[in-house]
Amino acid sequence: MNVIDIKDFILAFVKGGSAEEAAICAGVSPLRARLEGLRLLSRRSVRRRIERYRREMSQTSDDARAGLSRLAYGRANDAVALAFADEITPAMLAAADLYNVSEIKRVKGGGVEIKFFDRQKALERLAEMNESDRSEQKARRLVDAIYGSEPSAAAAPGDEPEEASDDALHY
Repeated sequence: MNVIDIKDFILAFVKGGSAEEAAICAGVSPLRARLEGLRLLSRRSVRRRIERYRREMSQTSDDARAGLSRLAYGRANDAVALAFADEITPAMLAAADLYNVSEIKRVKGGGVEIKFFDRQKALERLAEMNESDRSEQKARRLVDAIYGSEPSAAAAPGDEPEEASDDALHY
């Protein structure tokens, strides 16, 4: 008897979008992975957990997206003002928005060198995240088209109640 780790299946499916690959990651033999992956996706409880995990990941993704946007489009005025200030006080530092600054150092001769995060890299990463979101939406629409959206009707045979938290499935 083999054991399928449902958590591993869900994590792999959310990251990769392939039921077959996710089943292999969860411990299913490659010969049975396609069938078992589709069987797991047909279970309402598994689909609910996938959606819950996607929402959690989306929140983290939103935080990362906000930070990258701030790096890509943020202003550098406060850092430049500090660079040209004759004397820098603790109050000036506390009030300055230095989010875009990656490094500040004094150079010989009394000057200040300020390095900023790379705006171009931040924009590229934002573009990658947007493309990934579009791919994930396409995969989600495909799964919904195949298995239907979450009905509020009674559970199908073989589905367990929402509270059920089976993290391993024996077959």
